[in-house]
Amino acid sequence: MGHRNNKKSQVIAYIIIVALILSVGSCSLKQSAEKQDISKDKPNVIIIYTDDQGAIDLNCYGASDLVTPNMDKLVNSGIKFTQFYGAPICSPSRAGLLTGKTPQRAGVPGNVSPTNPKSGMPGSQYTIAEMFKDAGYKTAHIGKWHLGHTEDKLPNAQGFDYSFGHHGGCIDNYSHFFYWNGPNRHDLYRNGKEVFYPGQYFPDLLVAEASGFMDENKEEPFFIYFALNTPHYPYQGTPRWLKYYQDKGVKYPRDLYAAFLSTQDDKIGGLLKKVEELGLSENTIIVFQSDNGYSTEERAHFGGGNAGDLRGSKFSLFEGGIRVPAAISWPERIKAGEERNQVAVNADWMPTLADLCGIHLDIKDLDGKSLVSIIEDKSTKSNHEKFCWKNGKRWAARKGEWKLLKYPLDNTNKVVLLESDSLFLVNLTDDPGEMTNLADQYPDKVRELKAQYKEWLENNQ
Repeated sequence: MGHRNNKKSQVIAYIIIVALILSVGSCSLKQSAEKQDISKDKPNVIIIYTDDQGAIDLNCYGASDLVTPNMDKLVNSGIKFTQFYGAPICSPSRAGLLTGKTPQRAGVPGNVSPTNPKSGMPGSQYTIAEMFKDAGYKTAHIGKWHLGHTEDKLPNAQGFDYSFGHHGGCIDNYSHFFYWNGPNRHDLYRNGKEVFYPGQYFPDLLVAEASGFMDENKEEPFFIYFALNTPHYPYQGTPRWLKYYQDKGVKYPRDLYAAFLSTQDDKIGGLLKKVEELGLSENTIIVFQSDNGYSTEERAHFGGGNAGDLRGSKFSLFEGGIRVPAAISWPERIKAGEERNQVAVNADWMPTLADLCGIHLDIKDLDGKSLVSIIEDKSTKSNHEKFCWKNGKRWAARKGEWKLLKYPLDNTNKVVLLESDSLFLVNLTDDPGEMTNLADQYPDKVRELKAQYKEWLENNQ
């Protein structure tokens, strides 16, 4: 009898344990479902990153000889920044964007070489794509990469579920070959595997790939890094725009650059139309920015872009090389038609987007600062009272309205630089074009900014 009671007790205990396990299991499933439902309500995010676009090369930034309706509409649908900075060249700018750090701390102080396997952004860096992926987003890189060529440095190893584009700094838009130096290399990949679309126009391929990714992931939040290769050389605008600017009498090389830029505008229009067709416009955050100033390289016909009154272009640490057009739009949350004049940098986008999307991000090791308070209130002070840039032996240090450049480069030749200009001090409020060197007049300010740069360099090696 006692044996039967023990057995009965064991059966009851077993039933209770099973019930508890099932209860815990169903609770976990419920929590998982609830978490998924919450993630569905999160905004989608698209970063449109253009390549070598001049500081004023949109109508809404001051260009009067360009046709840019889609970019203008995008910028005017949100907040436009007037003192926004990238890096002076491509790879460092992209590394800063994707890591929330200075390019030096991101491991990409200069442009990534296609022939050096050690060159590129280390896989140990925590990227904005990894941040979104960890938060339940589907992630895609579409377009230019230029942050490394070995498997551990490619997009799929840096947090992107999907990748389509070229790994190097530039390609021909029809053959998809990299023609910088021999042997010429075909450079078009999907998820790390070479693909071939000879004769198909690369910007069209980008819009198609991004559209396909949105179609597949429209029911859950997604993040797209839409890294256009335009208007970077080779200038290959569509026939429609080449004819348009020729008929308008726009002079060479502005005509070639302008045709490629208006082609870029068409493609951005195509991307935005797809977002609208999917009913995602209201709850999609779109960031727009150029990586650096326009190019004056031989392959860029020695110019074509425009920085307005700003001195310098790509490679230069004068404002024309590092100050870029930038904006953020989110119709559901951000008021349209606003402008912000605070100093901001591309490393700020990572913590900003984390805040806007409700993603927990450890910001202790970041150089970027969230722009949310500035987005919400135009009277908020800049997060960057001090900032520094470095490109090879050249550097610049800014504090407030003052900026000091070492070995300045003016590849726009607005004013001849002298040997005595190796240290070049400007007050950007009084002299936004950086035309007058005040170093001799303000030696204390020179010493202060030199000390600022020295301290920065010690923390950015």
